[in-house]
Amino acid sequence: MRYEIATLTVRLGKAGAVTAAIDAALKTGEAKGELYGCWASEIGTLNQIILLRGFADEAELRRERERILASSNPFGCGEDIVTLAFDSYAPFPFLPPIRPGRYGSVYEIRTYRLKHGGVPPTIAAWEAAVPARVELSPLVIAMYALDGPPRFTHIWPFASLDERAAIRADSVAKGLWPPKGGPQWLTGEMYSTIALPTAISPLA
Repeated sequence: MRYEIATLTVRLGKAGAVTAAIDAALKTGEAKGELYGCWASEIGTLNQIILLRGFADEAELRRERERILASSNPFGCGEDIVTLAFDSYAPFPFLPPIRPGRYGSVYEIRTYRLKHGGVPPTIAAWEAAVPARVELSPLVIAMYALDGPPRFTHIWPFASLDERAAIRADSVAKGLWPPKGGPQWLTGEMYSTIALPTAISPLA
């Protein structure tokens, strides 16, 4: 299984039109893969639509990427896209596939840069820590990048920003998080986006 995050920075006031165009474009016979998430950024870099899609394997992901890159009207809304960026990922192998459903009204999409060689120990640390952590709140996915600098991204749903703050504080107070041994592999470069599900998002 492979995942892709496509980040569309869009013209001011065009998020609704872009979301509708994406919905139509992904329902055509040309589009490959499965849409899991479609969010609008709320805190972080604004005017972004963030798509999370899954593919059976790397070959399918690459074919779809090449199709989009060759289009003069990507996702049916090219004139409203200011910038378009793609990131390819493999899931942490111990995690189940993403399951669409209603999990929360607020999603956090967080990325950490890793030191060289940091992917295997990070996966091991998370494998040990995640079972206890997800008893507090669900994890959509954790996945490591297949292109660009070493990094990994994880996505968490919450009912609200207040719930997010309370659960994060609780997990630290109980010694459940961060994963033991994980932070030592981080470079210190990290960024997070708080995003809200759009009407077409299977993860809502």
